[in-house]
Amino acid sequence: MGIFDRFATMLKSNINDLISRAENPEKMLNQLITDMRGQLDKARQQVAQAIADEKKLEADAAAMKKQAEDWERRAMLAVQEGRDDLAKQALMRYNEALQGAQALHETWLKSKQETEALKHSLRQLNDKIEEAKRKKNILIARARRAEAQQRIQDTLAGMGDKSAFESFERMQERIESNERKAIAAAELQEEFTGDKLTREFEQLEYHGSSDQQLLELKQKMGLLGGGTTEAPKQIKGGAADADAEAEVIEENDQA
Repeated sequence: MGIFDRFATMLKSNINDLISRAENPEKMLNQLITDMRGQLDKARQQVAQAIADEKKLEADAAAMKKQAEDWERRAMLAVQEGRDDLAKQALMRYNEALQGAQALHETWLKSKQETEALKHSLRQLNDKIEEAKRKKNILIARARRAEAQQRIQDTLAGMGDKSAFESFERMQERIESNERKAIAAAELQEEFTGDKLTREFEQLEYHGSSDQQLLELKQKMGLLGGGTTEAPKQIKGGAADADAEAEVIEENDQA
């Protein structure tokens, strides 16, 4: 199993575990991002190790190639010195080193391709995690909105019970009934308290006082004749007072 296969398996296991526990969405998303970053760090370390191994293969291939070149140079030196026997042995070492260098070079090329693929996958994974981090806030906002809508629906469902509203209406009717009773009691109290006849005459006297004020106003405005300064008499009600009032008005008109 490759590095990223193991990473995907561990990450999927963590996600399934969080979802199965049905935790708070905000906490769950934050934990998922934390897990992703942790697994990414582990994957990055493994990719770094793969790159280090690839670099070592490259160095080994270069060293083996240099060793082959050294044996070739020695073989040439032996030929120059007339030591064909040493030249043959040097050429044997040269061939061995050259074959080893070629094998290491081929291995290094494959390792380099794999390492480049790992680095590309690592970059893609990092980009996906960064994208997940950006989407996290949007998902959290949507989760909060869904929770708020659910609370509203639960509240409305609870208010669907008419008993609370019926109790409210009964209380309103009871208060209104008490108000009507209080008004009726006040009317009875006023009806049977004090001298009703006196109150009626007080109302008449108040009416007479208004008439008196009207006469005084007309006199002041000169509408009842000129020069009369005598104040009108107090109106107290009754036939005699009415006749006297009529006489005063008639005299003023004649004047």
